Amino acid sequence: MEKYLYFGVLLFAISYPLAQSFEHRIRYASKWGMILPGMLITAAFFLIWDVWFTNIGVWEFNSTYISGLYLINLPVEEWLFFFVIPFACIFIYEVLIYFFPSDPLQDLGKPFVYIMVPFLIGFGLLHLDKWYTSVNFLVGGLALLIHFLIFNDKYLGKFIFAYFVHLIPFFLCNGILTGGVTEEPVVIYNNAENLGIRIWTVPIEDSIYSMTLLLMNISFFEGIRSQKTIQPISS
Repeated sequence: MEKYLYFGVLLFAISYPLAQSFEHRIRYASKWGMILPGMLITAAFFLIWDVWFTNIGVWEFNSTYISGLYLINLPVEEWLFFFVIPFACIFIYEVLIYFFPSDPLQDLGKPFVYIMVPFLIGFGLLHLDKWYTSVNFLVGGLALLIHFLIFNDKYLGKFIFAYFVHLIPFFLCNGILTGGVTEEPVVIYNNAENLGIRIWTVPIEDSIYSMTLLLMNISFFEGIRSQKTIQPISS
């Protein structure tokens, strides 16, 4: 059964959001069509990144804890990751919007961008000798900047709220994948390519990686939703 550990983590992550998708208040299932296009584009971007980093040895996958099914040098579980995790995270985003419609963190949007974009890009440039650190921070900074240039701070308060809430299941699931409960990790990081700083067993870079993954999915989702909610002008 240990060969299905990665599958088990993914099943745990998606089980509750999937079970609650037809709940009458959030009506998450009705939004799947708006989520899927951005999820596909974001997944394609991250899968190319993933294949590249796997090929150059930034990380690898422990055969003990995966099914053994591969597609383009990646375990099938890794492919599923980029659909399951965004699905679960956007569910968190939508639940928080429903229960906190006033957007309590809206005023933090612009300060977040003004602080995080220079920090992420500057930090990435300072660590060009470490592939995961540099690429991760640079991509995160650029993703945040592009989002801000397109949407201003319209969705940033909601995103920040969802991001901080999602860190709870994020560290639980990622902690399992990085060896928090097993003798060896499922995903093995080459510490020469990161800062070597971990929260529990999770590399600190993963928190930025997850931020970018969530932000890109939300950006596409909100962009599509805004277009669908525009009413035609009657003559």
